[in-house]
Amino acid sequence: MVSKATEIEVETQDGLNFTAEVIGNDPSTDIAVIRIYAGKLSYTKFGDSERLRVGQLVVAIGNPFGFQCTVTTGVVSALGRSLPSMTGRMIDNVIQTDASLNPGNSGGPLVIANGDVVGINTAIIPAAQGICFAVGSATAEYVAGKLIMHGRVRRGYLGIAGQNLHLPVRVTNYNGLKYASGILIQKVEDHPRIDNKMLKPGDVVIGFNGKPVRGISDLHRYLSEETIGKSHELLILRKGVKQMITVTPMEL
Repeated sequence: MVSKATEIEVETQDGLNFTAEVIGNDPSTDIAVIRIYAGKLSYTKFGDSERLRVGQLVVAIGNPFGFQCTVTTGVVSALGRSLPSMTGRMIDNVIQTDASLNPGNSGGPLVIANGDVVGINTAIIPAAQGICFAVGSATAEYVAGKLIMHGRVRRGYLGIAGQNLHLPVRVTNYNGLKYASGILIQKVEDHPRIDNKMLKPGDVVIGFNGKPVRGISDLHRYLSEETIGKSHELLILRKGVKQMITVTPMEL
């Protein structure tokens, strides 16, 4: 892991070795950017993961178990998956593939037939066969750009702890809700820079700025850089009844 590395060494295909420096690291998406000083290196480019289709052929490249430059093939098994990161935030729009991945493939590219990178290989399910995941290039390109420019990715933080909750049918029908789920708030952090004083444990968050909140992953996605320091409308259920309140996130 880059975040715990004391020294990073990069070896190119032709046997050259370089010491790399970390430009930025984003544990919430399992993406980091490192830099080496070298000239005339070949490179590839990001493709558009939003244009992928289930069943499309993909190729994974990496160093599984130390076997360098291993290539495996498979298909896109599913799109739009969500995967928990090491920080607890959900990585959205994850690509599921059956291209074989093993320890050592993480960080390697997932490419399509023309060589464009459509994903960054990130995780497997050890007990399963053929269930592997890659962070989509749309996410990776955005995060990499932020890391190169600022060294970090800014995100909003509301100072609440909660869990996904399935709502009873009577509550859903009474309030005219489209979705029967939300986030049950269990704890509200008292922080001078966060305006969350209108929230109480036991409230259920079901909307953010007019968009539905079906669970924690929805709220994480909405709390982007643009929300920091601004007032936003939060739709909640309090004692089973809809209520609109305002909150102001701070930077995570």
